[in-house]
Amino acid sequence: MCRNIKMLFNFSPPVTEEEIRAASLQFVRKVSGFTKPSKANETAFLSAVEEIAAVSARLLSSLETNAPARSREEEAAKAKARNADRFRSQERTA
Repeated sequence: MCRNIKMLFNFSPPVTEEEIRAASLQFVRKVSGFTKPSKANETAFLSAVEEIAAVSARLLSSLETNAPARSREEEAAKAKARNADRFRSQERTA
């Protein structure tokens, strides 16, 4: 999965529309292979981003959990630690 697409469910504070759109943009970029589409493909590209954002927002609003909401700061710290471990292990094998 694309590392730039972040999990959006069950955070405190809740996910914003901007975060949903950013994840949708990353998804469409990954699927299409375009970071910036040509003029000929721009309408289809942007339409896909908006559709995926709308579907994602509906999905996130319909999900339920009994788990406590995660802290963005704690999750960011965990991700930073995972990256440090990953890059440390890559340095050893190089």
